[in-house]
Amino acid sequence: MTKRDVKRYYPTPALEKGLDILELFAGTPEGLTVSEVARRLDRTVSEIFRMILCLEQRGYLAQSPNKDRYHLTLRLFRLAQEHPPTKRLVTEALPTMHWLAHKLRQSCHLGIIDGGHVVILAQVDSPESTGFYVKVGSKVDLMHAATGHVILAHQNEDARERAIEEWRLETRKRKPADLEDHLAKILARGHERRASYEVAGVVNISFPVLNLQGQAIAGLTVPFVKRIEDSIGFAEVVSALREASKTISEAMGAIPSIKPSPSGRPLHARKKPRPARIVPQATRELPAP
Repeated sequence: MTKRDVKRYYPTPALEKGLDILELFAGTPEGLTVSEVARRLDRTVSEIFRMILCLEQRGYLAQSPNKDRYHLTLRLFRLAQEHPPTKRLVTEALPTMHWLAHKLRQSCHLGIIDGGHVVILAQVDSPESTGFYVKVGSKVDLMHAATGHVILAHQNEDARERAIEEWRLETRKRKPADLEDHLAKILARGHERRASYEVAGVVNISFPVLNLQGQAIAGLTVPFVKRIEDSIGFAEVVSALREASKTISEAMGAIPSIKPSPSGRPLHARKKPRPARIVPQATRELPAP
């Protein structure tokens, strides 16, 4: 901590205590008892109980059905969704996601990287009676998510390394040895296509959502489930997903890509042939007979 940081730091014990509790619950999805929270934070049960009671009244914590444990509610997630960039992303993406789900007869979801995880911001069900979907608000390990890999592959080196370092600190695991090669392959083909890390029979196909700088801010994914007598295959899914991600990206400020012509020149750079200009010939008067 620098001298400047020391000067700007003002102790706020109650706030720090509340944030410690929220961060502890965020990393403990199974929930905790009051005594467990006190022990892990090295606090007394009485001071922790008062803080938990306040957080419960404000809607950040809730008791389990048998009243012995507390767990984090989705209030923090809803607050995050109200953050303008996130709210705009979901607002812009949902109409396109509904179009995509109905075109492919598959579900789709939109995720972002948060710490060492991918958080699902939006999800649209398949119109069919059967299918696979991921619940909104759920968190998936960054290294076990096609959405996370496609985002990492389409970010600059600094952003990518920060995300990987956060994942490493949270999970206490080493970075996969083949990660760099894997991300390079994703970047080369423009999307990720990989069997699900968690569910057999599901193939995740994911495209990036880009911002003005061409950096990935989210990933749009179809967890593809092949149905008997279904004519839609991988090629159709990739094509529709590419179109959908492009639409959402442009809505978020990304510059439309320029498709190269066979000659290598951009299509928009080729000039249309102008119609031949007809110049009337000069006439001369004939001498009178």
